[in-house]
Amino acid sequence: MANCGFYCVKLIKMPFEWLVGLRYTRAGRRNGRNSFISFISAISMAGIALGVTALIVVLSVYNGFQKVVTERMVSVLGHVEVYDVGGTGFADWRTAAAGAARNPQVKGAAPFVEMQGMLVHGGDKLRPSVVRGILPEEEPKVSDIGEQIKEGSLDVLKPGAFNIILGAELARELEAKVGDRVALALSQGNSLSNMAPTLRSFTVAGIFEVGHNEFDSGLALVHMEDGLPLLNMSGPFALRLRLQDMQQAPAVANELRAALPGQLVVRDWTKQNAGWLAVVKSQKSMMFIILTLIIAVAAFNLVATLVMTVTDKQADIAILRTLGASPFSIMKIFVVQGALVGVLGTMIGVAAGVVLAMNVGVIVPAIESMFGMKFLSKDIYFISAVPSDLRWSDVAAIGATSVLLALVSTLYPSWWAARVKPAEALRYE
Repeated sequence: MANCGFYCVKLIKMPFEWLVGLRYTRAGRRNGRNSFISFISAISMAGIALGVTALIVVLSVYNGFQKVVTERMVSVLGHVEVYDVGGTGFADWRTAAAGAARNPQVKGAAPFVEMQGMLVHGGDKLRPSVVRGILPEEEPKVSDIGEQIKEGSLDVLKPGAFNIILGAELARELEAKVGDRVALALSQGNSLSNMAPTLRSFTVAGIFEVGHNEFDSGLALVHMEDGLPLLNMSGPFALRLRLQDMQQAPAVANELRAALPGQLVVRDWTKQNAGWLAVVKSQKSMMFIILTLIIAVAAFNLVATLVMTVTDKQADIAILRTLGASPFSIMKIFVVQGALVGVLGTMIGVAAGVVLAMNVGVIVPAIESMFGMKFLSKDIYFISAVPSDLRWSDVAAIGATSVLLALVSTLYPSWWAARVKPAEALRYE
């Protein structure tokens, strides 16, 4: 006893179930008899690692897609919009803006009007669009569209000049360049007897590119003073607000709805884009479930591995039972063996997934260049680059799910091992 030294201390600190379980996990590499079992364990570990890696990367791409598109939408739409539904509009929009600014979350406000019409260029190029009337000096307080203008600037929008700034895709579809004249056709009236459109000519004075196809192909900007006469209004009917934290928009909208006087409708960006957000959320949930099944298949391979191990180690189990090991201790041995495979596979998968997710912006362009292809066409999708937003909460959930599935997979083989009867197991030994 005096000569065992460090090893005795080590054995005392580690339960024998852990020692035996770890030994069984390594045995296949040192004993040719168990090489097939070791191979199946390696396959199970690799499957778990691959499933975890794929799930982390896919969810990171979904998060990145949602983040980029949301930022681009909000940069044009604003965080909260306040509409006057009384029909008169905001006679004094600055007073309404000052009332909204009493909320500590509101850091900017600007008025606007919107009209839906048809833009015509060259007599044969027609495109439907939303034409937004803004105040150039106020717009930077609520949006970033001034920074996204490729030709011209917001300063070209002057009252009475009837200049217009087009989205890049809209300009391309109209074949209109800076300096060209385009006509805006607006329908007037709701009856068949009064359907003659109102026409107004504008000069293209700028082109913007948000990077979101919906706005680049269907939005145009004019000065608010040029748009109000077309709507027969004397003042703007809506305000756009920018908040300190866009995630607080639903709560701020409820507060403003209760605090502001008049017949108002208050909408935050989550309500304006509720359909799109719901689709992204449901797709992300379905993808999580589908890819989790890959991890589950790999984890359940542990059942076959442990069953073969139990069959091969029945004599060892019988000897341990004869020496006084309880059925629960036998269960713990094989739970340790299976859990070790699951934990190692999960750790490898998490490491690989995090590295890939953090370098999607480098890996995807390299693949596109190598094969001469484009994953996201700018003409079809909102964005043309594959984004990634790694969230550690997702990584933790994926890792915990993977380890849990591995542990569940060890229960039946471990229970079966605990039921081995020593006398029957040693009969033919």
